[in-house]
Amino acid sequence: MPWQNQGGGGPWGGGPWGPKPGNGSTPPNLEEILRRGQDRIRNVLPGGMGGGRGLAIVIGAVGLIWLMTGFYQVDAGEQGVELMFGRWTGATTGPGLHWWAPAPIGEVVTPNTERLNRTDVGFRSSGAQETRLPATTSGRRNDVPQESLMLTSDQNIADLDFTVYWKIGHAGRYLYGLRDPEQTVKAVSESAMREVIGRNELQAILTTGRAEVESQARKLLQQVLNSYGSGVQVQNVQLLQVEPPAPVIDMFNEVQRARQDRDRLQNEAEAYSNRIVPTARGEVSRIVQDATGYKEQLTKQAEGEAQRFQSIYAAYLTAPEVTRRRMYLDTMSEILNKANKIIIDPATAQGGNGVVPYLPLNDLSRRVPAPAAPAVRPGGAEVPR
Repeated sequence: MPWQNQGGGGPWGGGPWGPKPGNGSTPPNLEEILRRGQDRIRNVLPGGMGGGRGLAIVIGAVGLIWLMTGFYQVDAGEQGVELMFGRWTGATTGPGLHWWAPAPIGEVVTPNTERLNRTDVGFRSSGAQETRLPATTSGRRNDVPQESLMLTSDQNIADLDFTVYWKIGHAGRYLYGLRDPEQTVKAVSESAMREVIGRNELQAILTTGRAEVESQARKLLQQVLNSYGSGVQVQNVQLLQVEPPAPVIDMFNEVQRARQDRDRLQNEAEAYSNRIVPTARGEVSRIVQDATGYKEQLTKQAEGEAQRFQSIYAAYLTAPEVTRRRMYLDTMSEILNKANKIIIDPATAQGGNGVVPYLPLNDLSRRVPAPAAPAVRPGGAEVPR
């Protein structure tokens, strides 16, 4: 039923709360106010509901409905973070149906823990976000020298752009362990990469050491984030561009070309050395072996000649005349064996066998001219040829 303003207006004068203070009347009675409120609720409820019992039922129904609002659903790829009066209780829940104290006492936040996040260091992407930005697409990146210039172990400067890919590993720590998680990931990524670059030389970073640099940076970044209790899980660190600073890149390329020429000439020299040295060593070995064989041959021959001389000398002491005759015959046999002469026994010629001299003209024409030698006629007489 509507309130009836019975003069005086306002909440105190002439209304249901009694006369307005300040007009000489008494202040309102609290018990009277409660009694009138119960009467009005009883009139609103159907059938009156029996006074206090009905009020308890209403309050219970409202409380049950309020408690049922505490059920919440966590989808796949999410984690539930339970808050009590805005403060994280330290508990997280996985996918499924859960219950927590409803608002305004409790609250639940369900961030996505499967989404792959990326943090760029050394550049800013001017186009749409991509999973990978090749190093050749320099037109789509705006360089940030304050972040990209890093000092190497050999006192050179590298202009380096890289991207960190990460996920939320623990939603509660990610949301309430750090004030600004994304900025923290960026700052720690830059710091970790500077430390890794400071332990490596520029030449290795530009050529064969890129994969090792990425691996070391990822491990160091994860260790630092774990020490902060960030709840961040690093998936990958990817180097997009590594090169010297722009003002010195031409001179650096000249140095690289000179190093390549040096390596090429050194490889050619080593190949020539590998080809010549074994050949020379083989030739040396052959000469040494020939000399050794010749030495052995001469030694054995000398030993044989000495042994032969000693044998002849021993025979000479035993029979001097026979030995002298034997030596004469051996010597004449050796000499006449090499002589180009034909000796005809005169007795045989006179015996009637009739030896006809033969002149080998073909053999004489092929021979080198030699001094004329006397011919032997039958009977032992020599005639000029």
